[in-house]
Amino acid sequence: MAEFLMGVAVFLLLTMVAGLARVLRGPTRFDRMLAAQLFGTGGVAILLLLAEAGAGPAARDVALVLALFAAVAVVAFLRGGAAR
Repeated sequence: MAEFLMGVAVFLLLTMVAGLARVLRGPTRFDRMLAAQLFGTGGVAILLLLAEAGAGPAARDVALVLALFAAVAVVAFLRGGAAR
């Protein structure tokens, strides 16, 4: 089961690499922000998969902190960046 979870984590990592292209050349700031949200969501998913595969409970704590930072980043973008 751990091999399957690691495979899913690698697949998610590859989708995040594909999203990096959208961050770098996104036509609008909103496209870039959504791609950056992909990093937060994908990072949380990868950390939770790794925690389940055997990395330990500390990975779950890091995933929760990353989810919090991702939510705060969206709020900061909508408050400050979208008003301009």
